[in-house]
Amino acid sequence: MKDIVVINGSGGVGKDTFVELCKEYTKVMNISSVDKVKEAAHILTGWNGEKDEKSRKLLSDLKEMGIQYNDAPFQYITNMVEEFKKSEEEVMFIHIREAKEIEKCKKTFDAMTLLITNKNVVAVTTNHSDKDVLDFNYDYHIENDGTIEELKEKAKDFVNQLKG
Repeated sequence: MKDIVVINGSGGVGKDTFVELCKEYTKVMNISSVDKVKEAAHILTGWNGEKDEKSRKLLSDLKEMGIQYNDAPFQYITNMVEEFKKSEEEVMFIHIREAKEIEKCKKTFDAMTLLITNKNVVAVTTNHSDKDVLDFNYDYHIENDGTIEELKEKAKDFVNQLKG
């Protein structure tokens, strides 16, 4: 099994926690379309990894510039997909916010899409990447409104669905 899953959800809803829980049931590669953007933000602006509104906007704007200039975020994803295909990992999660970028990965890599939501978390809407999270028709939707044990069970079920 080699599955590529584009994962999305507003900041703080539990996407990384979900991926970590999936690791209990399968071998996982976990990347983000902003991995290289974060490196650039650190070098260019001294960004220190904060996840506040100002930082989220910075990363969103830098990513948009990279897309417009030479599609660098997608090139990074493409390189990582090639590594994934040669690896022992069975599921690759790619974190992407923007609907156009999600669709590009879905078509190019035959990826599935997954939305994580949590009704207890206020959605981030201060930048174009975060505010449009719900503007896509996802293949799967996980509601992370309960306990960690419930989310673990949802992760197990999700991996079992992938395995068929």
